[in-house]
Amino acid sequence: MSTFDSPVATLAEQLVTLCKARGLMVATAESCTGGLIAGALTDIAGSSAVVDRGFVTYTNTAKMEMLGVQAATLAAYGAVSRETALQMVQGALFRSRAALAVAVTGIAGPGGGSVDKPVGLVHLAARSLDGKILHREMRYGDLGRDEVRLATVATALEMLLELAQA
Repeated sequence: MSTFDSPVATLAEQLVTLCKARGLMVATAESCTGGLIAGALTDIAGSSAVVDRGFVTYTNTAKMEMLGVQAATLAAYGAVSRETALQMVQGALFRSRAALAVAVTGIAGPGGGSVDKPVGLVHLAARSLDGKILHREMRYGDLGRDEVRLATVATALEMLLELAQA
């Protein structure tokens, strides 16, 4: 029995199976999901062959200290931005033994949104050691905190699957 709903559990199982077959390890860098991506992966038996580590970097200080996100990036673009997500994923990839990494930063709600950065805005970045980089700006809407976070987990797993299949 999985902790996660069926679509997320299915994506996690597919990713673990594919990464095992290809000998790939994964790292996560999570802000708004607070470790749920790593949790979805480690829900799968045998995932220790695939999951190297997860970074939960909820604060800007954690993003800088653990992942090497630049203070200037956070000052210029904010924590919820393409630029920050790309620096987060680079830090996760290069501060781990992983071949694939994903990073997420967003506004899950219920508060904290603005006109420019509404509740439900999430930036995701995935990167592989061979140089492939994906970025997605998702605007899930004000679905509720749990729904935004679960939708983000699903998108992150889809992005990792895309890189693992390449």
